[in-house]
Amino acid sequence: MIRRIATDAGVDPSQVMQFFGSKDALFAAVMAVPASALARFDTAFDGPSEHLGERVVRAFLEAWEAPSEESEPLMAMLRGAVVNEEANTQLREFIEARLEHGAGAVDHDDRALRAGLAAAMLVGIITSRRIIGVPTLVAANHDRIVATVGPAIQSVLTPPRPAV
Repeated sequence: MIRRIATDAGVDPSQVMQFFGSKDALFAAVMAVPASALARFDTAFDGPSEHLGERVVRAFLEAWEAPSEESEPLMAMLRGAVVNEEANTQLREFIEARLEHGAGAVDHDDRALRAGLAAAMLVGIITSRRIIGVPTLVAANHDRIVATVGPAIQSVLTPPRPAV
């Protein structure tokens, strides 16, 4: 993990350890999500509910694929979540808190399930584009992904209205 972070940063792994002191200290520093990323996620839930899915997908894409000063802490958290329990917990809580806020279900358990499902879909898209590099997903622009995935996220986050 330290080697991968050092490679991404273009430095020697010993420099990473010298600067941060330990792997735990590195993860603590990496967890600092920029305010601009938080704002993208939080404003996704402003506006009419019928466009919620599109706004959420666009916010995720724009935050995770923003200029490196905004996106790299998120990407480091994602990479770290695979091998480090603290990073895993931080990422899970970060994503679920953002999505659960916007899930329209009344029941807490249903809202948590819907947020978790939406998170799995969105993190899968980001992982496929930014880490795995699936060519068709990497080549697709944000508008195409939003148009394709937005309705699915909409249906997951917004429970069906009861028949009157």
